[in-house]
Amino acid sequence: MTNIKFGTDGWRAILNKDFTYENTDKVINGIASYIYKESSFNKEIIIGYDPRNQADTFAFYIAEKLSSLGFEVKVSAKIVATPVLAYSALRRKAYAIMLTASHNPPEYLGIKFIPPYGGPAEDYMVREIVANLNTEFKHKRAPQKFRNIYLDEIYIEHIENIIDLKKIKDSNIKINYDGHHGAAGHLFKRILDEYGIENNSQNLERDINFGGYMPDPKEKYLPQLKALCKENGLIGLSNDGDGDRFGVFDENGIFISANDIIAMLLNHLVTNKNFSGKLAKTVGASSMLNLYANKKNIEVIETPVGFKWLGAAMRKEDIIIAGEESGGLSIKGHIPEKDGILANLLIMEMMSYENKKLCDIHNEFLSELNRSFINYRIDLKLNSKEKQEEIINKFKTYPQIGEYKITDSNTMDGLKLYLEDGSWILIRKSGTEPLLRIYFESDKEEKIIKLKEYIKQLC
Repeated sequence: MTNIKFGTDGWRAILNKDFTYENTDKVINGIASYIYKESSFNKEIIIGYDPRNQADTFAFYIAEKLSSLGFEVKVSAKIVATPVLAYSALRRKAYAIMLTASHNPPEYLGIKFIPPYGGPAEDYMVREIVANLNTEFKHKRAPQKFRNIYLDEIYIEHIENIIDLKKIKDSNIKINYDGHHGAAGHLFKRILDEYGIENNSQNLERDINFGGYMPDPKEKYLPQLKALCKENGLIGLSNDGDGDRFGVFDENGIFISANDIIAMLLNHLVTNKNFSGKLAKTVGASSMLNLYANKKNIEVIETPVGFKWLGAAMRKEDIIIAGEESGGLSIKGHIPEKDGILANLLIMEMMSYENKKLCDIHNEFLSELNRSFINYRIDLKLNSKEKQEEIINKFKTYPQIGEYKITDSNTMDGLKLYLEDGSWILIRKSGTEPLLRIYFESDKEEKIIKLKEYIKQLC
């Protein structure tokens, strides 16, 4: 029997290898059992799917299965972005199931479970689902008939209430956009077009191979967008396969990190839109965010890696913006789930309020910091999870890494080591693979290179 492993954001596996109908049945049994325990048959279930190979096929298969058990089921009538589905769950007080593997390679498919609060499932929910994977669902009632539903309209209506799209239009901002053949492309372009915001948009159509690139909006997977920005002097925006992550180039084709974008948007929300509250960030995000928030007298809430932790913080605390280093964010008044469409619009809104180019806003921000923050990550493949634990425990005993003394540590998520010069190293386990993810931050590239070599030698 294949092991079904839930990571930080649902179950993902290789299609037709581990992601099979047999394993899907098990996962749906677990989800059905959890939903029935919490709400009986009293809440509807909405099912969505991104452009991945067979995502729509599995979505309709799951709809048939759940409706045959007696649940009221709606299925998106077309490809839908994860944040749109999550907002629909919140608005309709429904459960949602998304068929996606987000930014993973094209051969993957996955299932994401979204409770009625419109964000990632909490750990205790996942544990209950996993506990019932091999338990047959027995609380059947008369079979229902599932129906199709269109979800974009209520999402757009909500976006119009939290983003000043008219101000963006009046600022005459023009952008380049790469839909990355993902779920967000057509909807994002529709919003821009309806408000008359000029855009050069490409790669909007479905392609199960995502144009031959990873469906991840990182610089190395967006060469066309980078070239276009250099050519026409406009900013470039992009999203991942299911629309919950963002990627940004300035007018010179320079990629701006998610860490910098989160800090710049924090300033925009506080200065231009009078938001108040706290910043939520993951332990893997840059210390620059702590420094910048402290300069603005804004309290910082730090969580383990994964937006489920940030989403939980958004539901419990007064959060202005919640963000992670991998390109996910959300803001007060929105869903407790990352949203790449919202991020793109916020960047444009910031430019319209400041009446400046993005490169100028970014340069002013860097000047204000007066310190560089360089980030890097490597993945170390190991034979077992026992080996992962062994290495993490070994690093707990070291007084220094190379010539850098360790001044403090944090075990919130793996092991984070703070070094005397302000650099840090985070070593944490992957949720589903025998991998150690090792994050580095320092103020100089040569220090990062040294730290990488020290870590490799010590591992």
